[in-house]
Amino acid sequence: MFWELIATLSAGLGAAGIALLLRALTLKKLPNWIIPVFAGAGMLGFQIYSEYNWFNHQRSLLPQGVEVVRTAKESSGWRPWSYLYPQTMRFIAADVRNAAANQQNSALVLVDLYFFERRMSARRVPQVIHCQQQARADFTAELVIPPPGATITSGWHKLAADDQLLQLLCQNRIE
Repeated sequence: MFWELIATLSAGLGAAGIALLLRALTLKKLPNWIIPVFAGAGMLGFQIYSEYNWFNHQRSLLPQGVEVVRTAKESSGWRPWSYLYPQTMRFIAADVRNAAANQQNSALVLVDLYFFERRMSARRVPQVIHCQQQARADFTAELVIPPPGATITSGWHKLAADDQLLQLLCQNRIE
């Protein structure tokens, strides 16, 4: 966030420099107020650009085998342009490459989910995915792992049949 602040200030200074150059080229016929207007527009423009570019940049930094499974787009009143084109402010990625099937029940897959949010640190949450019953649960000490063929208990959350996480992890595991 510190570097983003430095980049925003640099964009403002650069835009103010352009305004100064324009004033010099027009022999100071442009009014003085154009300098802070350009500086503000430059900083605002950079912030808008970085907000919209954040998701693509973060996705490009993900290692091979880590796939984006869900995104959350948001609009807000203090960013009126986001009503026309909502911004991706959060997303979830799954470490598909290192996902592991349970040895006792092959319908269960352990996977790490990474939760990314703008201006926040990423969080890793281990999850157990039940491919046959299309459900997920947090991998904790309290989680009851069902034997093959048994129904799931409380603590499991149903997933939609077309859920991207199910599609990535369970394509070849459903028996």
